[in-house]
Amino acid sequence: MSSVRPEYPRPHFDRSHAWLSLNGEWDFARDPDGSADPEQLAGARSWSEQIVVPFAWETEASGLGAQWLEYGWYRRTLTVPRDWAGQRVVLHFGAVHHEAEVWVNATRVGGHEGGYTPFEFDITEALGDGGAGDTGGDGAPATLLVRVWAPVDKREIVHGKQRSIPRDVYDVCAFTPSSGIWQPVWLEARPATYLSGVALTPAPTLDAVIATISVTGPQAPNARLTVSVGGSTVESVALSADPTAEPARASAELTVAIVEPHLWSPEDPHLYPVTVRLDSSDGADRVVSATGLRRVETRGSEIWLNGERVYLRGVLDQGYWPRTGMTAPDDQAFVADLELAREAGFNLVRKHLKLEDPRFLHHADRLGMLVWAEPASTGVFTPAAVSRFEAQIEPMVRRDGNHPSVVVWGLYNEEWGLDWDVAADPEKQQAVRHAYELLKALDTTRPAVDDSGWSHVATDLVDWHIYDETPRGWAEKVRALLERGETTFPVGLGPDLVVDKRLMAEAGAGAPADVPNLNSEFGGGVTSVERGWNLRWQTLELRRYDQLSGYVWTELYDIEHETAGIYSFERTLKDTGANPPAMTNAVTVVIPEVEPHAPGIDLVAGNGGEVEFSVRISHYGPGPVEVSLVPVWSSPLAVDARPEAGAGDRSTLKVHPFRLSAPVPVSTALPDGAKSARLHLLLVAAGEVMGRTVVDVTA
Repeated sequence: MSSVRPEYPRPHFDRSHAWLSLNGEWDFARDPDGSADPEQLAGARSWSEQIVVPFAWETEASGLGAQWLEYGWYRRTLTVPRDWAGQRVVLHFGAVHHEAEVWVNATRVGGHEGGYTPFEFDITEALGDGGAGDTGGDGAPATLLVRVWAPVDKREIVHGKQRSIPRDVYDVCAFTPSSGIWQPVWLEARPATYLSGVALTPAPTLDAVIATISVTGPQAPNARLTVSVGGSTVESVALSADPTAEPARASAELTVAIVEPHLWSPEDPHLYPVTVRLDSSDGADRVVSATGLRRVETRGSEIWLNGERVYLRGVLDQGYWPRTGMTAPDDQAFVADLELAREAGFNLVRKHLKLEDPRFLHHADRLGMLVWAEPASTGVFTPAAVSRFEAQIEPMVRRDGNHPSVVVWGLYNEEWGLDWDVAADPEKQQAVRHAYELLKALDTTRPAVDDSGWSHVATDLVDWHIYDETPRGWAEKVRALLERGETTFPVGLGPDLVVDKRLMAEAGAGAPADVPNLNSEFGGGVTSVERGWNLRWQTLELRRYDQLSGYVWTELYDIEHETAGIYSFERTLKDTGANPPAMTNAVTVVIPEVEPHAPGIDLVAGNGGEVEFSVRISHYGPGPVEVSLVPVWSSPLAVDARPEAGAGDRSTLKVHPFRLSAPVPVSTALPDGAKSARLHLLLVAAGEVMGRTVVDVTA
């Protein structure tokens, strides 16, 4: 097995009892004009270059670093293991950007378009004598050839944050492309009649798992299924056959009751192993998966998880790494990014404009991180672009729908691929509505966002994107939207272009009162210190509004020229100006009624160093808590303070979930002789600090 990304690549549909990784070094040939002949290339004795799969050909990790190459050819040999004799041999690709054609032993086995969705080919017949025989020994080596077209002009294809030439209108926030094979490649063995789909849905009552099983092959109508979830097993004798399908297909829906159900949540991410066995006269097939018992729903303007209201404290994650582009360098990189998000206080990751490698969601499931998942965007509005965008929806739901971590589906983003004018164009509104309807026809168990940011047409969540470089400007924009009920807000589309965008596509419409409202992109500041300061003040401003259901900070880490991250591109913590993000992204926070001036100067003290203001407390825990507010002075920019260092009144205050507290007065003075100091505001319950913030004061 290859040492390059050696882990099994499809944990949600695990057939790892019969698989072989094809990652590693392949031959590679550049094809400047796309005219190369596959028959000549397949048998050529010498190829001038090698590439490491599954890293895109632009990346350092691939060994090539080829920029703006449109056509490339991959070649390697493969040998089928002897114990696969009598089985069908299937070639799998996790994702190839953008279009692939595949040959085995000079026989074309198929093609695929779409740079983010998986595909497979049964290559048994093409192997010929290369298949595993019954006489012992592995099969004869077979030649695998893959031709990839990755157009430089990507505007009409799905490409997300990959840069295009000519450029997209959002080129300022686009990155180096990731072309070619950028997710794992592998072989699997399965019988002629096999399990082709396993969709797992928790029952609404959260005491059972509903398994919808698809079977394909000549014996599909006569097959038997056994489904085990944890310690519970259900057998199905009869399947419903589709008489029109070719090849033959059948399906069954089984409900597996769970004794003493254990729910999945971020605090307790309990997963149930699921095993599906198929028996037919073609032989046995087995697939392993996992699921969690959890229910996400909207109730009026609120989001609920397992019967409790939830507040989404999210961060944008665009899925890029140094030296490897859109491909994680190793499996641990997914874990590391999820842990960085949690350490920064977030409970949700918005995986932005990218169908991420399935291993990411596997780890999000087991670590308990909520995920907002969404497909890649196109760059222009044409029938071809709309068709390609919509072609991602069904594979996204089919591949990722079993993951309990996925709690929000996204679709379009900021009118990218819609030419910026949804509100003025009924045809574009219909495209947005149609995408939403396609998604909801496949999955009604999660809320979906139609066009993230503004110009909503049909949506389960009303979200909005507002950026501002200062807390003062940010607060005014948020106030206009949430307090004054304005239906438009300013959006910067370029260095010198600011336009007003409608929250809803319908003219004059405000946010519906019966739909959850949340911010899903914000941030400000040029330097890392400014961004750390804005993270504190802009996030606390959002926490003033009980009607909100969450937020998404931009972003978790820097990427190439984009330096908006809490962490660097190499995943090291940047200088936040002593504003640790976990302090601000906590379940319970203190909100000072202060209009801050600048990093290090939140408040100017009065004569004699007097400091007087009020605070409010925002709490999103499961129940009310009694806390004491303890002010503690320290030297400027000190990160920590201990409550025993505080003085004054320790009277308690009861704070309730999703209800901003009444003002609590703070009256103190700068320490004797100090020109500046940091005032820590600690919330203490049962001797433990459960929430805090700081105010930097100068004389």
